[in-house]
Amino acid sequence: MIRNFEELRKAAIECEQKIIAVAAAADIEVLEAVKESLELGIADFILVGNENEIKEIANEIELDLNKVVLKNEENDALASEIAVKEVSSGNAHLLMKGLVSTSVILRAVLNKEYGLRTGKLLSHLAILEAKKYNRLILMTDGGMNINPDLEQKVKLIDNAVEVANKVLNIDLPKVAPLCAVEKVNPSMQATLDAATLTVMNQRGQIKGCIIDGPLNLNGAVSQKAADMMGLDNPVAGDADIYLVPYIEVGNVMYKTMVYFGDARCAGIVAGAKVPIVLTSRADSHDAKVNSIASAVLMA
Repeated sequence: MIRNFEELRKAAIECEQKIIAVAAAADIEVLEAVKESLELGIADFILVGNENEIKEIANEIELDLNKVVLKNEENDALASEIAVKEVSSGNAHLLMKGLVSTSVILRAVLNKEYGLRTGKLLSHLAILEAKKYNRLILMTDGGMNINPDLEQKVKLIDNAVEVANKVLNIDLPKVAPLCAVEKVNPSMQATLDAATLTVMNQRGQIKGCIIDGPLNLNGAVSQKAADMMGLDNPVAGDADIYLVPYIEVGNVMYKTMVYFGDARCAGIVAGAKVPIVLTSRADSHDAKVNSIASAVLMA
């Protein structure tokens, strides 16, 4: 198991070198992440975006552009198309979102002519390292799927299990379907879904993981809290994957941990032909380097 981002970065460095196409790369946090990733030997890059702005920022942060491929395109939508085409043509192995809205880059990803769609559900996964916790956790989906139904939650779990296997080196991850309470309440759809997911897992309909829910957050993260609530199952107090019921929960959980708890983070999208590095435009270059390393491991 990979327990922190230092271990994760080290594992990525030891992987075969990958080339990442960055859409709308003219952003200081993005280019600082590119610089650090190059220095660490995590990946190589194709930068697509406003060439003049990229050169100006590169000069400011002392990024050697001779070490990357630079493609000029000032329009964000067209830059996203070019970056996706670099991946679909085989010139790059991975895709990264720069200073462009998520909807714009995903439109290019899902383009039937040159995109990276597979028929699977695309989902966002946050990897989080909290200071008071002893390992990395996965949380989904706080960035893409707004209000997933039961079928979509199964697909979110499938994607998360793949990331847990490939990125965190967890063979049989424990999944906590998060709810406000730890008991089934017919008035709360999230608890009904959580119970159904648990039964589906027990009957072999969802494989490669252990699911038990509904679980509230404290019951999923704290063994002491789980014991106090009388929760006797293998996931309680020891969850690897946190499945949130809808996007607001995941969004607030992610930002609360980062801004109030000073957690380190990474963000990737699973379900496409290749992993996609997708972080918030406000995320630090540390988060972007972590995300690059995570995507390299997944690839």
